[in-house]
Amino acid sequence: MDSTRYIVCDDAIQYVDDQGTVLAEVTFPACAEGVVDINHTFVDPSLRGQGIAGELMRRTVKALQERNLHAHTSCSYAATWFDRHPEHAGLRA
Repeated sequence: MDSTRYIVCDDAIQYVDDQGTVLAEVTFPACAEGVVDINHTFVDPSLRGQGIAGELMRRTVKALQERNLHAHTSCSYAATWFDRHPEHAGLRA
């Protein structure tokens, strides 16, 4: 996983190819003051099973911590990821 392929946006973390095509992403639009909703996780079938979604979530957690935000998890993958990483439970809204 080449770290230069990850792009941090205001409301998403994306994994792109050399042409800039989004191959994987986690989206987290604001839903209240200081709260985002992690509402979508996508990984292209060609990349599944390589840990991309988990890395996107780790980077999302880092972005939330840096911005002092909390998160709802309407995305089932994100909810399961947080359940498996109780050390980040304090970020859940």
